[in-house]
Amino acid sequence: MAGTRHPSKTQHMPAVLFELRGLCKAFEADVPLIENANLTVYEGETLAIIGESGCGKSVLLKIMMGLMEPDAGEVLFRGQSVHAMDQAALDTMRQQVGYVFQNDALFDSMSVLDNIGYAMREHTKATDEDILARAQDCLEFVGLERWRVRLYPAELSGGQRKRVGIARAIAMKPKVLLYDEPTQGLDPQSITRIANLIIRLRKELSATSVVVTHDMRTAFTAANRIALLHEGRFEYVGSPAQFAYHDADPVKEFIADALEEIQELPFLRAPGDTLPGPVPV
Repeated sequence: MAGTRHPSKTQHMPAVLFELRGLCKAFEADVPLIENANLTVYEGETLAIIGESGCGKSVLLKIMMGLMEPDAGEVLFRGQSVHAMDQAALDTMRQQVGYVFQNDALFDSMSVLDNIGYAMREHTKATDEDILARAQDCLEFVGLERWRVRLYPAELSGGQRKRVGIARAIAMKPKVLLYDEPTQGLDPQSITRIANLIIRLRKELSATSVVVTHDMRTAFTAANRIALLHEGRFEYVGSPAQFAYHDADPVKEFIADALEEIQELPFLRAPGDTLPGPVPV
């Protein structure tokens, strides 16, 4: 019939943001930490990277940011090689990426205001009033009162310091956030708060996130996809549901302690759901 519109059969694929190709890194001769690692991060997703302590997860984030050189392979950011960028291009890329450090890395000698506004002072022409307003807005977004801009890191709890670290990471309105163990050392309530914050950042700011974490509940609730770094490679990458019911020994062994809690998450076992197939390699 004339004028009838048919839905397109072409499925829209999200843009590739980061692409890791054949990454290798070793700190001791003949003892590779990362060996031929390949991974794709898509725009708008939250990807959780899990793996044993010391397997190279945090090193991967530093390589992605251009803070560390790989021994081989490359990282592409929006199609451009990070390690081939000149300093100006690298600075431009880093202004698009917010980094949440493992130990929050706040400057103890600076107030919360100066910590959050540090990048704005360094890279923009924002006035003191602009920086104050932005810092207060960021604090509100992470669930802290605006008056805390006057405090110093030593006056904050561990969970509050983590949230100030996230506030600092989003101050420049990045479209990409890299989290290095954002819930490490926190109590269960703070862990839940941080996980919910990661979800909110994706929904409200359309932020792409890569989350390195040991906390399986954070990985399974906050992420669209999970990647297991095992023996230097990403051989297991897939949805939370695929991970929760996967038969591969490395996957089962890594999530064993949290398996009962994970399988009780309602979105993994909705009525009528069937168990997923193998995680794509």
